[in-house]
Amino acid sequence: MHPLPKVPASEVCERITRFQAKLTENQIDGAIITQNVDLYYLTGTMQNGLLYVPQSGEPRFYVKKSVTRAEFEASVPVEEMGRMKQLGERLRETFGEVKRIGIEMDVLPYGLATRYLRFFPGAEVVDVAFPLRLLRAVKSEYELKQLRLAAAHVNQIITMLPQYIRTGVSEVELSAQIEHALRLKGNIGIYRMRGYNQELCLGMVASGAAAATPTYFDGPAGGLGMSTASPQGASRKTFAPGEPILVDISTVVEGYIIDQTRMAVIGELDEELTRAYEVTTAIIKEAERMGKPGVAWQDLYLRALEMAEAAGLQNHFMGFGKDQAKFLGHGVGLEFDELPVLARGFEQPLEKNMVIAIEPKFTFPGRGVVGIENTYVVTETGLKSITIAPEEIVRIPE
Repeated sequence: MHPLPKVPASEVCERITRFQAKLTENQIDGAIITQNVDLYYLTGTMQNGLLYVPQSGEPRFYVKKSVTRAEFEASVPVEEMGRMKQLGERLRETFGEVKRIGIEMDVLPYGLATRYLRFFPGAEVVDVAFPLRLLRAVKSEYELKQLRLAAAHVNQIITMLPQYIRTGVSEVELSAQIEHALRLKGNIGIYRMRGYNQELCLGMVASGAAAATPTYFDGPAGGLGMSTASPQGASRKTFAPGEPILVDISTVVEGYIIDQTRMAVIGELDEELTRAYEVTTAIIKEAERMGKPGVAWQDLYLRALEMAEAAGLQNHFMGFGKDQAKFLGHGVGLEFDELPVLARGFEQPLEKNMVIAIEPKFTFPGRGVVGIENTYVVTETGLKSITIAPEEIVRIPE
C-alpha cells in the first residue's frame, strides 16, 4: 500500500502476550482498548476502532476507519466495526461470557465507556490503564533503536545552536528554526500526552524572565507563549546577553519521543545562575548512579530534594513558590508523560529497560530557568543516557 515502515509483527505479538499475562494475573476476562497510542502499541496501526484483547487467544481489532489501512498495517485480525448495536453481540459470540472487563479508565470518555460497557451486562469493570502503561514503560530493543535515532536528531540541533542564536533573535524564531530542521528529519510534529488537558509543541524554547513565567503545564518551566490561548513555550521575546536560554526540545521517530534540555547564553551567565546549573548537573549525576533496577521511583526525587536544599535552592527547584512541579523525571516513549514518575508516593521499583527523562531545573522569577535534561534507559549498573549532546552550556560570543 505504502512504503512506510511497519511495526514488526514479533513486537506486537510479544506485547499482546505480556498484556494477556497481566489480564490473567488480575483475573480479567478481557479488555477494551480504544485510545490511539494503546491501539498502536497493541496492533501496529493507529486507526479508529476498538481492540478487544481476551485473557487468552487472539485479539480482534474492530475498525471504523480505515479498515483498508488497518488490514495492511495491523498484526492482529481486523474486522469492520459495523453497527454499534450489533458489535456487543459479535463480541459475546466471539469471546463468550465476560465477568470482569478491563477499560482504560484514565483516558476513555465517560459517554463512550457507558456505551461499551453495555456490551457486557453485569460485568465488573476493572481499570487496565496502569498495568498497560507499566508494560509500555519497559522498552524493547526495537523501541530503544527509535529513541536513539531521535536522540541523534536532537544532538544535531544542539550543534547548530550557535548558528541560530544571537542578540535580537526571538524565541519563536529559534523555535521555528528547530522545528523546521527536525521536521525535515522526519519528526511528525505531534507530541502525544496522556494527561488530561496537557498539550505540548516542541518543548520549551524560552529565555530570561519569559522562561520563568508560570503556566498550567505540569513542568518546571512555563514560557510566556504566543497567546493566552496557548500560554506556554516560545514567545516573541528577543534574546539578550547574559540571560539563560532554555532549549528543552523533543522529537519523534516512529512515534517514539526523546526529551532533552540544554542551556545556551550570549556571553556569560552570572555567578548565581552558573552555580545553580552546576547543582542541576550534580543532581542528574546522582540520579544516574542511583537509577538501578529495584530502586523506588520516589527515591530519586527525594534525593534530588535533599541536594537542592543542601545548596540553599529548594525554593527554586522545579519551579518557584506555588508553581513548583513535584517531580524529578518522567517516562517517555510513545507518550511524553509515561511511567515511571519520579515523584513522592511512587514506591514502585525501577525495572531494567525502563526509559526516563530526568530534568532537574531551577527557576528564578524575573531572571530565567537553568537546568539540564537527559533521557535514560535503566541498566543493571545505573542509568545510561540515550541523549548524546554535550552537557556544557552553549556559549555564544556577544
